[in-house]
Amino acid sequence: MNKIFHKNLSEGSITLYAMIMMSVFLIIFTSLVGMVISRLKAADQLASYEQSLAIAEAGINYYRWCLNHNVEGNCPINFTYEDSQGVQLGRIEITNLSNQACGEIVSYDVVSKGYTLKYPTLDRSISIQYARESVGKYVTLLNDSVWAGADIELKGLYHSNGGIRMDGENQSLVTSTQTEWVCTLSFGCSVCPTSDGCRLDGGKCMCPGVFTTANGNKDLFSFPVPPFDFNSITVDIANIKSIAQSSGIYLPPSVNLNANGKGYHVILSNNSIKVNIITKLSPVWAYSLEEGWHYDYFIISSEVNYATYNIHPSCAVAFFEDDVWVEGTLQGKLTLVSAQLPPLSKNTNAILPGSISYNLNNPKDAFTLIAENNILIGPQSPNDMELRGIFIAQNGRFGRNLYLNNYRNSLEVRGSIISNGRVGTKWICGGSYCSGYARRENSIDTELIYNPAPFTPFIESKFKIINWEEL
Repeated sequence: MNKIFHKNLSEGSITLYAMIMMSVFLIIFTSLVGMVISRLKAADQLASYEQSLAIAEAGINYYRWCLNHNVEGNCPINFTYEDSQGVQLGRIEITNLSNQACGEIVSYDVVSKGYTLKYPTLDRSISIQYARESVGKYVTLLNDSVWAGADIELKGLYHSNGGIRMDGENQSLVTSTQTEWVCTLSFGCSVCPTSDGCRLDGGKCMCPGVFTTANGNKDLFSFPVPPFDFNSITVDIANIKSIAQSSGIYLPPSVNLNANGKGYHVILSNNSIKVNIITKLSPVWAYSLEEGWHYDYFIISSEVNYATYNIHPSCAVAFFEDDVWVEGTLQGKLTLVSAQLPPLSKNTNAILPGSISYNLNNPKDAFTLIAENNILIGPQSPNDMELRGIFIAQNGRFGRNLYLNNYRNSLEVRGSIISNGRVGTKWICGGSYCSGYARRENSIDTELIYNPAPFTPFIESKFKIINWEEL
C-alpha cells in the first residue's frame, strides 16, 4: 500500500508541476502575442498618421491647381482620396478664406485636413497661405538704360530692359535685357571704359549689358535675360478711378473745386489723409535730360485746407485727377493714384516734397504711389530723406531734377522703384557731383512682395505657397 501511495503522490506532483509550467507558458505566450499585436497596431496607426499628412498635402496641391486655373468655385472641398489604382484611402476636407482689398483677391488662407478611412480620428491638418509676387520683388525695375553711381547701395533685385552701368554696390542680382548697348556722355562714357569690357565701334562706346567701373559685384551680373513686359504691369487707371469713386477716396481736378487750383498737397497722417488745394506754385530753374533747362513749378507757396479723409480699411485707395504733392506718415495700407482720363488730357505727376514712412515691421502697413507720368523728388526735399513703399512712374520716370547748388546728404528708399524712364537722384557735372543726394541706399521691403497695398501690380498670375504650417 505504501508503495502505491508514494507512486501516486509522485505522479500527481509531476502532473501539477506540468500544469503550472503550462500555465506560465500560456501567460507568457499570451502576453507576447498581445504585445506583438499591440505593436503591430501601433505601427499601423503610425503609418496611417503619416499617411494622413500626405493626404492633407495632396489636398493643398489640388486646391492650388484650382486657384491657378481660376476654377476654385467648381472644385469640391470635401472628397475621397484615392491612389493611382483607384483604391479609396482616405478623405480630404478643405476650408478656404480669401483675403480681399477693394473686391480683388490678394491672397488665400487654406486649411486642408486629411485622414485615412481605417483610422479617421488620426487626422492631420495643414494651413497654407497662397499669394502672388508683386513688383515689390524688385528694388528697381526699369524700362530704360541707367547709370547707378558709385555711392549707391542696392539690396534687392535690379532689372532694366536697357543697359546698366552698375558702379554702385549691389548685394543682389542685376539683370539686363541687352547684350550690348551704347554708353553715351550722360552715362559717364565721355571716355569709353575699354578696360571694363566696353569697346569702340565707329565712334560709339559699346558696353556689355551690365558693366561696372567701380563697386559693382560682377558675379551678380546677368545678361541678356528676357525682357520684362511693362505692359503686363500697366495699372488699369479707369478701373481704379471707378472703384475709388464708389468705395474709396476720389478728388476731381483741383480747378473744379477752386478756380486757382494747381494740384493737391496730400499729407499722410496715420490712418487718414489731409488734403490741401494748392493755389500758387513758385518756379525754380531746373534741368532734366528729357526737357533740358526749364522752370519746375514744384514749390508750394500758397494752399488752402480742403478736407481730411479717413482711409477705408476694406478699400484703401485714393484717386486724384491732378498733380499731387505727397508726404507724411501712414498707418495701414494705401494706394494713391495721380492720373487723368479722357476727355482730360493732362499727364499728371507726383511730387515728393518730404519723407514718406510707415511701420516696416507691421505687415498691415503698406504704401503704393502710382503716377500716370513722373514721380519726382522736389527741390526743397529734406537733407536726409526716407521713402517707404512702392513708387510707380507708369509712363514717365522716378528721379530728382538738377537744381543749381542744391545739395542733399542721404536718400534711403525702402521698397521698390518702378519706372518706365531712366531714374536718377544725383547729378554729375563735368565729372564732379553738382546736385542731388550724395549718398543713396535702396532696399526692398519684403512685406510688399506678397502683401502690398491694393492695385499694386503682380508680376506673376499664379499663386504660390508663402507660408506652411501644420496645425
